[in-house]
Amino acid sequence: MRINKYLASQDICSRREADKLIQEGKILVNGKIATLGLDVSDEDKVEVVGYHKNYVYYAYHKPMGIVTHSPQAGEQSIQNITNFDSDVFPVGRLDKDSRGLIILTNDGRITKKILNPELRLEKEYIVTLNRSISNNDIAKLRDGVKLDTGYYTKPCRVKRLAEDIVKITLIEGKNRQIRRMAKSLKYNVIDLLRIRIGNIELNDMPEGTYRKLSEQKLLGK
Repeated sequence: MRINKYLASQDICSRREADKLIQEGKILVNGKIATLGLDVSDEDKVEVVGYHKNYVYYAYHKPMGIVTHSPQAGEQSIQNITNFDSDVFPVGRLDKDSRGLIILTNDGRITKKILNPELRLEKEYIVTLNRSISNNDIAKLRDGVKLDTGYYTKPCRVKRLAEDIVKITLIEGKNRQIRRMAKSLKYNVIDLLRIRIGNIELNDMPEGTYRKLSEQKLLGK
């Protein structure tokens, strides 16, 4: 197993952080400084020297109009409008036209634990449509619909809140999935608010604000 993958599997750091530590000479294998791409086995003695990181976790209420990653000309990202350290990043995405809960952290180890579809972590949204939605279409959303790529969405929970408003709970997260699900049934999404990721809830946090989380709370330990 590559040394960076091994360190990530031991929850010591992310692969990217591992590569940086290797370049800084802080990883020893059998008493010798490790090199990038080195393969290790369970029989090898792997040591981390002089490394400690203070991990932070935040629940953040992303406003509409703000992008989570890679802003284009004229766009603002979460990093642009917050005062977090440069190594704090959003886990996953919430598209520019949507708002609501997103997790921010400097801990690359938890990304897979939150985004891995095999873990079936629930994400809950309040969705306002451009017109009243029929009970038949709600049933179709629950069962799964065919997206523009030909992919069929997994079954999900859908609850009517008003004639044109539904609460949708997903266990997957395709790009702009809810908007594409609605479009497949000839609806447009007017407003999309994410209110929950796993056991973390948005509650009444105002847009643009955040609160600290613990790793235990975030991962439901």
